Amino acid sequence: MTGGAQDAAEGRPPILWPLFVPVERLRGVGPKTARILERTGLPRLRDLLLTLPTGVVDRRLRSGLAGLTLPTTATLQVTVERHRPPSGRGRPHVVTVSDGAGGFQIVFFHAPADWPARALPLGARRVVSGRIDLHDGVARMVHPDHILPEEERHRIPDFEPVYPLAAGLTQKVMARAVAAALEAVQPLPEWADPTLVAQEGWPRWHEAITAAHRPADDRALRPDHPARRRLAYDEVLAHQITLALARGRARRARGRASRGDGGLRARVLAALPYAPTAAQLRALAEIEADMAAPRRMNRLLQGDVGSGKTLVAFLALLIAAEAGGQGALMAPTSILAQQHLEGLRPLAAQAGVAIDILTGRDKGAVRAAKLEALAAGRTAILVGTHALFQEDVAFADLRLAVVDEQHRFGVAQRMELGRKGRAVDTLVMTATPIPRSLALAQYGDMDLSVLDEKPPGRKPVRTALVSTERMDEVIDRLRRALDEGRQAYWVCPLVEESDLSDLGAAEERFRALRRILGDRVGLVHGRLPPAEKDAAMAAFVEGRTQLLVATTVIEVGVNVPSATVMVVEGAQSFGLAQLHQLRGRVGRGEGESTCLLLYEPPLGETARRRLTLLRETEDGFRLAEEDLAIRGAGDLIGTAQSGLPRFRIADLERQADLFQIAQSDARRLLAEDPRLESPRGQAARLLLWWMEQDRAIRLMEVG
Repeated sequence: MTGGAQDAAEGRPPILWPLFVPVERLRGVGPKTARILERTGLPRLRDLLLTLPTGVVDRRLRSGLAGLTLPTTATLQVTVERHRPPSGRGRPHVVTVSDGAGGFQIVFFHAPADWPARALPLGARRVVSGRIDLHDGVARMVHPDHILPEEERHRIPDFEPVYPLAAGLTQKVMARAVAAALEAVQPLPEWADPTLVAQEGWPRWHEAITAAHRPADDRALRPDHPARRRLAYDEVLAHQITLALARGRARRARGRASRGDGGLRARVLAALPYAPTAAQLRALAEIEADMAAPRRMNRLLQGDVGSGKTLVAFLALLIAAEAGGQGALMAPTSILAQQHLEGLRPLAAQAGVAIDILTGRDKGAVRAAKLEALAAGRTAILVGTHALFQEDVAFADLRLAVVDEQHRFGVAQRMELGRKGRAVDTLVMTATPIPRSLALAQYGDMDLSVLDEKPPGRKPVRTALVSTERMDEVIDRLRRALDEGRQAYWVCPLVEESDLSDLGAAEERFRALRRILGDRVGLVHGRLPPAEKDAAMAAFVEGRTQLLVATTVIEVGVNVPSATVMVVEGAQSFGLAQLHQLRGRVGRGEGESTCLLLYEPPLGETARRRLTLLRETEDGFRLAEEDLAIRGAGDLIGTAQSGLPRFRIADLERQADLFQIAQSDARRLLAEDPRLESPRGQAARLLLWWMEQDRAIRLMEVG
């Protein structure tokens, strides 16, 4: 199927058909070039247009070599003075030219015998453009990029775009293909908010795409350039419309109103030794309103380490119990599930509700009894791991599912838990502070509650930067802490491009510390079988080992109040968010806590900035914003599991403000025009097709 037939089959509007033609149908693109473009992921005209230049070459005409600092790229008018053909095999053809004030050489290697003389006839005036350098004190231009008669000078742009290339593709081929693609660009109806376009000073879409591919100067590459911002906004808006449609559909999905009388919550709040923070009360009010509404809740509860997410989640679970139903809290590991149970059991006792746990370890009669109590409705709150998904797990009336550390579970797993009840509300928790732009990109289909205050009484953690040259002092200090009955973590470095793996580094450090400190040292790493990993963690939690040596990520959320020292070895190779998470493992009890960031000197400027900032603040949101600026979105969340959309143009770090604007715009547009039938709504449909957000089109058509 080709061309229009393919477009028609896919339901694409005819006005967009020219933008989706295969590259082989573009003028000047032959079958061989088309195959190269297809192989590099650019099979259609649309793909070429969305591949923006990453650089520019200044091709403005210079008056002469004088005043240029070599090496440089220059465009000059020259007169051809002399040809010196190759003097032997492998020797170059050298052409001497003059720019009026001085001369230089143009050099060709392996050129067909008569080609240099045809391109640069003796005595002719030509415009040449290319890189000039010095060779044995003589200025020369090897294989010019452009050779043109003077009257065709206009064919060389003042600023020539530079494209990202794959094997087999050249700048000339890419430029020719893009030029042919731009010929197909016609004005389309305006899908962006006209007020916003005027306010931002943005060009229309077709003008923006042309300007981005034909930069007037090097400023056109900057993310704040109007054409770039306009195109980035279009991409983000399409994404946010899709998320808003998904959110709208989820909210319209068959829901159940769960209203509590507040009785159980009042008992728990009265028994607390402290008052909840304003942020906790605000988040709880948002959750309560969602649960009381006749639609399904899909909310993200985002809070820094120690901000009190678990209390908010437990109070939400009590709303389900007050309404006569049940709640489930799902954690990524058995250890974490067990810790949740131990932390919540006293609160459940105050409320007078039955709480239980279900993990993969429950077998036989014990498991059967737990399942029977759950199915009969005697268990109000069930804490567990992915064991909650299993087929024989049946709730009497599951109303709320709370998912801890969302990134450890796939969307499909969360949906499985949701199917355990009728129109189950979902609350997702994450202890990773995420910059707002990333939260909107990753979780834009969810409503967001943020805990941006810490409960009173949480002690600050003293953070110090220590060179590895002082390793003996660090170990000596650690010995004293252990002798006083305290516990500590030692996190081993991220190892890159080395014969030593992360695991090897941890095992080596474990052996070295065990020789010095004895059998009170334990080891945990990601490649241990689950049972051994749990056993190592349990030994530390129960105090049978005092120092836990671990690879890069200790289980998020593990709570050991007597652990007061965190040593991070090779701290310069970690990101800010990760270091902040690790630091959050200590400072959970009464004792003064310390985080020692061991670094390999000398520290680079970026690493020093990162570690110094960590020493200065414990504000996870500020650190996350800085980390985004320093490292980028993929590294910050971890590209493989980030769930982030792949944007072709939009820059999550440097165009962060566009995400907030686009989310508001998308939600407002759909509130006013849910089926996108108004003139702007119809234009927005074109945007969705252009950005291949077919999912959004389908969501709209199935209603």
